[in-house]
Amino acid sequence: MSDPTNPFEMMMRQAQEMAKAMNPALESFSPKGFEKLWPTMPKEFMEMSFGRGINKEGLDAKTRLLLTLAGLTMLGAQSDTQIRLTVRHALEAGATKDEIAETIAQMAMFAGIPSMTRAMGFAREVMDETGEEGKEK
Repeated sequence: MSDPTNPFEMMMRQAQEMAKAMNPALESFSPKGFEKLWPTMPKEFMEMSFGRGINKEGLDAKTRLLLTLAGLTMLGAQSDTQIRLTVRHALEAGATKDEIAETIAQMAMFAGIPSMTRAMGFAREVMDETGEEGKEK
């Protein structure tokens, strides 16, 4: 074993070379750009699917999405795509930028400041793309 490369690095390099050989366009593939293709559900659909459509006295979609955002932050903010999509959907469901920031900031007490800072960075990316009302520019 004279090769210092670990097996995972070798496997990833081989997969990248294979992808380039099969489809050269994959060389410039960006998962973050792929997120923009995922549609934002209308607020009414979110309410029907995740909000009061399930339980008329239950949590609304906005609250459920803020709880989801808190949970994703608690996991160490490892899922950047999921955090950005959740922020986008929370804005659509009526959450304000301040409510989103407060939800993430609250998690610093439980998940730690690094997780909070990372999640806040992902959320800020989405919020910077939107106008004051939370709609995309």
